[in-house]
Amino acid sequence: MLQSATSATSKPYGAALMKQARDLEGVFLNTLTSQMFSSIKTDGTFGGGFGEQTWRSMQSEQMADSIAKSGGIGLADQITRSLLDVQEAAQAQNTDGAATP
Repeated sequence: MLQSATSATSKPYGAALMKQARDLEGVFLNTLTSQMFSSIKTDGTFGGGFGEQTWRSMQSEQMADSIAKSGGIGLADQITRSLLDVQEAAQAQNTDGAATP
């Protein structure tokens, strides 16, 4: 029996998996936005330096947090569903294997 990621969060392990998946999605989004900002040229009069690197890092972190808080890109739901499917398959295999010696 397959469950959706949202219905699985009613179980304690489902909620923990969803939190970990959301954290992973946040890390991915932070990396994605950091890479996006790293490709911007900073050759101008007021560009470059330690201050700009720090600001860009904070900006990418905030942008990633905003994306994640607004529902993300769906990665956390997919990860949670996949982990639950694997866990359910392993439990079914253990149940079937225990019944037949």
